[in-house]
Amino acid sequence: MLIYHNPRCGKSRESLAFLKELGFNPEIKEYLKTPPTFDEMTDLIQKLDIQPIALIRQKEKLFAEKFKELRLTDADWIRVMVENPILIERPIIINQGKAVIGRPKENIFKII
Repeated sequence: MLIYHNPRCGKSRESLAFLKELGFNPEIKEYLKTPPTFDEMTDLIQKLDIQPIALIRQKEKLFAEKFKELRLTDADWIRVMVENPILIERPIIINQGKAVIGRPKENIFKII
């Protein structure tokens, strides 16, 4: 099990604590310190079974300032997230080839 985690995010901390309460000890990837590669993001989006734009934090100030009005391809949106990991929705939990966004934390039940 792996969690893409931002320790400054309350929802991310809540999901991590929930996993631990359930008896899991996930590998933690602080994606702001170690951003995912293009290939990792592509794989993650496939596991989530969503379009790249659905993984972008559209309420983030950076999105509003630089990207809101753009119409990009899926590959371009993936590049945007790789280059600006603050825009990646969090937390993302991966378990046994499946992934969910841990908002709300109950989404985690879908992959355990």
